[in-house]
Amino acid sequence: MENPADAPATGQAEPRADALREAMHRVRLEVGKAVVGQDGAVSGLLIALLSRGHVLLEGVPGVAKTLLVRTFSRALGLDTKRIQFTPDLMPGDVSGSLIYDAKAGEFEFREGPVFTNIVLADEINRTPPKTQAALLEAMEERQVSADGVTRPLPDPFLVCATQNPVEHEGTYTLPEAQLDRFLLKLLIDVPPRDAEVAVLRRHADGFTPRELGGVVPVVTAEEIRAAQRSAAAVTVTDDVLAYVVDLARATRQSPSVQLGASPRASTALLAAAKAWAWLGGYPAITPDHVQAMLVPVWRHRIRLRPDAEIEGVSVDAVLNSVVQQTPVPL
Repeated sequence: MENPADAPATGQAEPRADALREAMHRVRLEVGKAVVGQDGAVSGLLIALLSRGHVLLEGVPGVAKTLLVRTFSRALGLDTKRIQFTPDLMPGDVSGSLIYDAKAGEFEFREGPVFTNIVLADEINRTPPKTQAALLEAMEERQVSADGVTRPLPDPFLVCATQNPVEHEGTYTLPEAQLDRFLLKLLIDVPPRDAEVAVLRRHADGFTPRELGGVVPVVTAEEIRAAQRSAAAVTVTDDVLAYVVDLARATRQSPSVQLGASPRASTALLAAAKAWAWLGGYPAITPDHVQAMLVPVWRHRIRLRPDAEIEGVSVDAVLNSVVQQTPVPL
């Protein structure tokens, strides 16, 4: 059932889908003013926003993960807060905590930085799992419970977490329950040579990542909510639904996989495929949309067998093999 708060105001016409797509395109162009060579990651952020999901960005330090999220937030014009995850960060530093008010003689809840539209969880795997878990309820239920009181989070709400590869020093592997809360896991690589030259040219001309002075908001919160409703309305045939299920079952039967895609993974893939189809102007999703989103939606939900990992098998390779071997509906 649709949340009444998500519906357009009485007597207010819903914006046309093509106008909303143009608004999302403006966001892409605005992000490009500060971030070069990461078009795929920008598309992933838009898909997560439209699907009401969350994004995990993985890459070595210095490839503009944080800059990408900050620029994306600025282009959307939404309230955003950054949390620097460190080994000594406590759960209350994320979700909020009860503070004793000496004047009133009682405890009051002080909201944490999670009470915002876009949470930049920077280097999320540099804090222990206990603190990572402070985001679980917020990401899944879009609320925070403390002292028997449930407090809703703003809408839209999006968590964009960055992490360094787990092989790096001082990192903690995210638990499966935490990983499952992310709709997409995007790998941020070093940009191509031409893009890297363009980055240096911008810095040589005076660009400073801390200011983002040239990036301005180009959409409203209501346009974002309307685009989310429009993307959710993209139709799906029974053949495509069966195809998603067949792909999920194929991961569970793969000899290299210990933990395959769950039914929740299937619903996540469906939501992402809807958003990708909507961005492309399609009224219904096709197997091509499913295939395009499968790897970023499932790569963090699959656990390989230890012997496969020792042999150097990658999750992405297994998923690409599943796509190739699963019959496609005509």
